[in-house]
Amino acid sequence: MTPLTRAFFERDPVSCASGLIGCTLVWGGCAGIVVETEAYAAEGDEACHTFRRPAARRFVASNPAGTAYVYLNYGMHWLANVLVKDTLGDSEGFVLLRALEPVTGLHWMRRRRGRDLVGDLCSGPGRLAQAFGIDGRHHGTDLCLRGDRGFQARPVEPEIVAGPRIGISLAKRLPWRFSLAGNSHVSRPQPQAVRRGK
Repeated sequence: MTPLTRAFFERDPVSCASGLIGCTLVWGGCAGIVVETEAYAAEGDEACHTFRRPAARRFVASNPAGTAYVYLNYGMHWLANVLVKDTLGDSEGFVLLRALEPVTGLHWMRRRRGRDLVGDLCSGPGRLAQAFGIDGRHHGTDLCLRGDRGFQARPVEPEIVAGPRIGISLAKRLPWRFSLAGNSHVSRPQPQAVRRGK
């Protein structure tokens, strides 16, 4: 498989969130196909951390595209995001990894999650991070150094479903949640209104 380079993440959050569907996340001895993402814009998006958190704005300003943005959600679950920065414009933000289809390292995922069913391992952003052992130690990790943490390009162009983001209270109507059509590992039922790609 071909590793994704920094250029892949040097674009706007929405196109990058869609573009990651079907790619593979490699993290240590684990790997999984990205089947669900959400886009968050650094400017004008009330649901993005940068809207109210100066630390998030500093993170965007001081790190290159393709850097991991990992945070503890409500003091309970670590969530993994990727920083994206459009070099041709002012569009910056994050892509939240919402769900993966496990491929490699299921033993470790089951051990970390305390679950046996494959469908219970990575079908949600908190589950995904726990299964892969992603936590605050990995905040700021460069995912473009071609080491044991990063993304591999998707082998084929997938059919992608788009719909509103979930699990947020602000800016809920934006159709910035993307998922692999028909995949059973997504975190929530898929919207049916909008389909992108094939």
